[in-house]
Amino acid sequence: MKLDVVQEPGTTNAADESVVWVDNWGAQAICRMDDPDVLFAPGAAQKRVKALCGGCPVRTECLADALDNRIEFGVWGGMTERERRALLRRRPTVTSWRTLLRTARQAYERRPERASA
Repeated sequence: MKLDVVQEPGTTNAADESVVWVDNWGAQAICRMDDPDVLFAPGAAQKRVKALCGGCPVRTECLADALDNRIEFGVWGGMTERERRALLRRRPTVTSWRTLLRTARQAYERRPERASA
């Protein structure tokens, strides 16, 4: 699957410096082929929806968008509305989830054990 990616401003072209972030994540999401109502499952059915998110290549982008836009309902980025509300309460000082999650991804990709794999 080809992902449309962008390099964030302020990064260089060096492979270890660039951060891959999918701007049009909705077009790349695994769930785009499913009935949208599936994402708004009640109760225990949300576990099945979250499992679908587990293999999605744009899960982080989806979650960042839901958190930044305070989307109240449905499963987004593998988190239910209850989980997102709890996260927002725990981290009230975060002004951009996109920036936070992109930075975390960059740090993860730079780990020495990842480079040797």
